[in-house]
Amino acid sequence: TALLHKGRIVFIADTLVHEWPDENDLANIAESGARVARHLGLEPRVAFVSFSTFGYPVSERAEKMHLAPEVLDQRGVDFEYEGEMTVDVALNAASQANYPFSRLTGPANILVVPARHSASISVKLMQEMAGATVIGPILTGLDKSIQICSSNSTANDILNMAILAACKVG
Repeated sequence: TALLHKGRIVFIADTLVHEWPDENDLANIAESGARVARHLGLEPRVAFVSFSTFGYPVSERAEKMHLAPEVLDQRGVDFEYEGEMTVDVALNAASQANYPFSRLTGPANILVVPARHSASISVKLMQEMAGATVIGPILTGLDKSIQICSSNSTANDILNMAILAACKVG
């Protein structure tokens, strides 16, 4: 799902398919997000977000967010990624400066979230409280370019999804 707000675009994944992804699923989600970003002319910077940053505080629940970058290391992907980190560190260059060892060279534009429910909550919160424009969810990895709209979609929502499908984004 793409969020447009204050001149920025940030993708939140996965808001639709994986209910409770493991580190391999999360790595796949990151790669799909990077493909979408590149298709739209953006250089992908992926952050695996959590309530902890680089292992502090320690939590079993955050472990998969810490392991997902290691999966991408093994795959040798060609985009920036880092994790695990809090959303403020992922999106704010000043906060990132506190972690000079981070591989991100700037604010993330793809946030990979630990579970579908937290991704969906994040998107709806930004839409309702901050007035962000939401485009998506964006389906990826299918043989055909297919996008879906919810029953409460506006005409603009339907147009945006039709454009994504026509441009074969995903």
